[in-house]
Amino acid sequence: MIKLYETGAYLLNGQELVADDADSAAVLAAKGITADKAEAGKQTMAYSILEKHNTSDNMEQLKIRFDKMTSHDITFVGIIQTARASGLKEFPVPYVLTNCHNSLCAVGGTINEDDHMFGLSCAKKYGGVYVPPHQAVIHQYAREMLAECGAMILGSDSHTRYGALGTMAIGEGGGELAKQLLKRTYDVARPGVVAIYLDGEVAKGVGPQDVALAIIGATFNCGYVKNKVMEFVGPGVDKLSADFRIGIDVMTTETTCLSSIWKTDDEIKNWYETHYRPECYKEMNPGAVAYYDGVVYVNLSEIKPMIAMPFHPSNVYTIEELNANLMDILDDCEKRALVSLDGKVDFTLKNKVRDGRLYVDQGIIAGCAGGGFENICQAADLIRGRYIGADEFTLSVYPASTPIYMELAKNGVLADLIGTGAIVKTAFCGPCFGAGDTPANNAFSIRHSTRNFPNREGSKIQNGQISSVALMDARSIAATAANKGYLTAATDMDVQYKGQKYFFDRSIYDNRVYDGVGKADPTVEIKFGPNIKDWPEMVALTENLMLKVASVINDPVTTTDELIPSGETSSFRSNPLGLAEFTLSRKDPEYVGRAKAVQKLERIREAGECMGEADASMKEAMHKVKEMFPDVCGKNTGVGSTIYAVKPGDGSAREQAASCQKVLGGWANIAKEYATKRYRSNLINWGMLPFVMQEDYAFSVDDYIFVPGIIDAIKNKDDVIKAYVVGDNMKEIKLTLGELTDDERKIILAGCLINFYKE
Repeated sequence: MIKLYETGAYLLNGQELVADDADSAAVLAAKGITADKAEAGKQTMAYSILEKHNTSDNMEQLKIRFDKMTSHDITFVGIIQTARASGLKEFPVPYVLTNCHNSLCAVGGTINEDDHMFGLSCAKKYGGVYVPPHQAVIHQYAREMLAECGAMILGSDSHTRYGALGTMAIGEGGGELAKQLLKRTYDVARPGVVAIYLDGEVAKGVGPQDVALAIIGATFNCGYVKNKVMEFVGPGVDKLSADFRIGIDVMTTETTCLSSIWKTDDEIKNWYETHYRPECYKEMNPGAVAYYDGVVYVNLSEIKPMIAMPFHPSNVYTIEELNANLMDILDDCEKRALVSLDGKVDFTLKNKVRDGRLYVDQGIIAGCAGGGFENICQAADLIRGRYIGADEFTLSVYPASTPIYMELAKNGVLADLIGTGAIVKTAFCGPCFGAGDTPANNAFSIRHSTRNFPNREGSKIQNGQISSVALMDARSIAATAANKGYLTAATDMDVQYKGQKYFFDRSIYDNRVYDGVGKADPTVEIKFGPNIKDWPEMVALTENLMLKVASVINDPVTTTDELIPSGETSSFRSNPLGLAEFTLSRKDPEYVGRAKAVQKLERIREAGECMGEADASMKEAMHKVKEMFPDVCGKNTGVGSTIYAVKPGDGSAREQAASCQKVLGGWANIAKEYATKRYRSNLINWGMLPFVMQEDYAFSVDDYIFVPGIIDAIKNKDDVIKAYVVGDNMKEIKLTLGELTDDERKIILAGCLINFYKE
């Protein structure tokens, strides 16, 4: 089904793969080709796009300027506030502000709609685009109105992926978008490029989520494409519709790759023509001889309906395999729950087994992954004329945009779905991150959405609640609905798919979306609600650091949902201090109190008073440090909290996963590695040290870690930074910071991105 090459490979004429092994030179020579790996590496589509957008004279250290940007209502307030504090006058590139996350204006009074009005006023003042709530989810609007072949788009959402449409798109934390607004660059080492070679043709009933989950399952745990570009090539691409390609592409985020790009053809040309933007299309292919750093070979013909069981998109099985080994796999889920949920609640899915079959409580088809036109139409084909029943099972469908909703109404699919007992709702991302359709306690939901992390669906283990999600394709969700909640693969049903044609009604956007690009009006007053707060002041890095461990997380991977939960907390994303109260609330509810206690000591230090008078443990630790470093004192040694996690930062691009720690006085993370580039970038942009520690050490909460000469270490670009765990003796440990650009070093020294720009 899927094979990972152990070496790189040459791709000849977009069709034939030649593995980079001992025989490759001879194989190429027999074809009249002289192998030049460096030159062939420049023949990928990714290289040409990156070269076009690179503003440096060094293709190994890129400084990228993007063509367009997009954000949603959980992120754009903080981004614009950051840029305003640094001198923003006008949006320098088209910047689209969508409102698809905090769309339900029912949490916390007026605060969600206040954010929307902030966005509209900023679009008018700075010259941006404002998409009102329920019009479109962020990525569908970007596909329909922003994508173009050969372009680059930066978005403040991790699923910013438009590669199927020939656009290289990257999802990052808000700090990176603020840099672009201030005419700075996105600085990154040139990423490796991995070919995703599609061969064969999918079977009837297999959907894009099935292909995506199979790829995620093969690549995530081994890090095969981590921080690389996935380039989709091969004869199998030609046999996929545009919607099908988009459905695979959006899920590439879950592999931890940096971005994606696909070859384009008449299918994509027709897509642009359907959306009245034919000028945005051009044919894109790799060169005649292109070299890739790796290959993921995918035989589409062998892909079967898949399911990602709790609690990660990489925990994949075929539905056939799950049904055949049901109790064993459910037992494995319980073992995973003990790690993911820290044993705080009892978790089992074995009580969902009825007469040997797995019963599901809820089905959801939604958002940037599931809400596409083709997904919904084919789901309707599977369930048309049936009824979902009157038991626990429910089915909700969220079209990804109002134009899609309109066409479903016109072609009768909307009526077909409603007739089955399904509920069809407006464009909204809520089910994907726990702000809508949260299941009942102990319920099990199957979803064509993007993630199934612990509690991401909205349950709260701190309140004794647990529900869980498995990811599936819309077609198999519909097949399950047709069987009234009993898990069923779409390939088990004999269905004739109608293949409805899509007609895009652009007037929906023309009549409702505010387009202020090129029309900035500095006289417009920004509308601020009472929950919209400025970032608190943050001090510059000190000569030495005394860190106190405020949380220790030994899970194999820690998600951004665990670092700062989504759901109703999203309504506080415009209030840094208010949101910080939720930091690690599901994973380590005591963290906030511990971090605040350390922050209080730092405030005492900044005031020039004695910290030891307020905290005996700090007094004892400082005395121990002074035995080795007699010059250490409150004037040259800052105090902050840190967390230790094995591999933090998987998942969302949300900068608040880092900024909330900073707001609470955090100065660093210590990790074995960082799950994604975007989380590490968020730490840096908030002036936090992204320490990596390879050696094993069993940190405990309340451990003190002294880092001497940290300013000099950063300025001198030291490979290894010596630090000391302070106890009865000074235990030396070795930390590294990895590759940092000169600007990133300056940001950390300044204390955060805002301070850096002020300077």
